[in-house]
Amino acid sequence: MGDMEKAISHQSDLSRFVLTVDGVEAGICEYVDSGDTREFNHTVIGDDFRGQGLSSPLIKAALDETREAGMKVIATCSAVAHFMDKNSEYQDLLRG
Repeated sequence: MGDMEKAISHQSDLSRFVLTVDGVEAGICEYVDSGDTREFNHTVIGDDFRGQGLSSPLIKAALDETREAGMKVIATCSAVAHFMDKNSEYQDLLRG
């Protein structure tokens, strides 16, 4: 299987970030905004795309955009919490 074409988009009207692979929706990272806080509550990678390391770039893009928006993060989603634990450069985003 050659290089896959990956794209991540922010669907703010649906409060989610979407990862597509070769034009197919492969994963989503959902959130709820409240004031200057963004609570990530659900991340899922489709069955056909699991085990390919796709959640990390999706979560990274979601956190990068959240930082650019000047917001803090509550990581209710275990995948987002795990990513932030492993990547200390995102610790400053956590709502204390």
